[in-house]
Amino acid sequence: MTIVDLSRKSLSARISTKGGIVLGFWWERHQGRLPLLRQAPSDDADALASGCYPLVPFGNRVRDNRFSFRGRDYHFQANTDWDSHYLHGEGWQADWAVEQQTARLLELSFQNAANRITPYNYAATQRFVLQDDGIELTLSVTNKGERALPFGLGWHPYFPMTPETTLLAPARKYWTEVDGWLPGEATEIPADVDFSDRRGLPYRWVNNGFEDWCGEAQIVWPERQAQLSLTADPLFRHAFVFVSDTDFDPAFQRDYFCFEPMSHLADGHNMRGLGDLTVLEPGETLTGSIHMKPSVWTDQ
Repeated sequence: MTIVDLSRKSLSARISTKGGIVLGFWWERHQGRLPLLRQAPSDDADALASGCYPLVPFGNRVRDNRFSFRGRDYHFQANTDWDSHYLHGEGWQADWAVEQQTARLLELSFQNAANRITPYNYAATQRFVLQDDGIELTLSVTNKGERALPFGLGWHPYFPMTPETTLLAPARKYWTEVDGWLPGEATEIPADVDFSDRRGLPYRWVNNGFEDWCGEAQIVWPERQAQLSLTADPLFRHAFVFVSDTDFDPAFQRDYFCFEPMSHLADGHNMRGLGDLTVLEPGETLTGSIHMKPSVWTDQ
């Protein structure tokens, strides 16, 4: 495991090769250092305790750990001991290698061979660049297998949540949740999670996909006079919102929530049109970026 610190003007980030995760992303202000992502408790934290982790070769779950594609059946096995589904690919559990590093840039890579857990054979790269005004994350995946398969990309950021935190992230449809943390059906967006206007996070469990997200989101922490703008490449047409509860996580203190840009819908493998997963022929690559930019918030 290697820990890399990046810095650029008032911004800094800490990255771990264990899972290719962001351990912290901070904005230095006159009041002190403000965390823009949840700060990991230690340098050896895993992805589930991190500030952000990658979703590759696709995100979320596949119903019954199986799908059919071009006349072939494919199967997965669970990759955690607490979920019966294969979850979020291998990136968040992999050991990444440092390919390039400067004071403000880091590029990581790893390769995965098809095995009993997954039929996916691929190479992935992840690039972090601190810019003058924010951070850019770029994720790529290349199909190294002998057959075409549907691929997707995404990130799983954990954002600090204060009592007054709001989220703005317009989308067109909402996916209900059914047993197994799986998507149910697309419906109109319920009022308490309709982030077409700036809104606080509800005081309940939320674990839902949002279809046709506009590609822009704004998180505001009024108590800290700060906001974070997130913009994504057009590839990321969907998003997932997660608010935990104490039944799922007894230690949860409403101190974080997740807003996850994704290129596809959860369980897209079993949807018409593959839920916007991208079919990669052998040797083809899928790439996308997001940018997070902090600024001062003034209630106007």
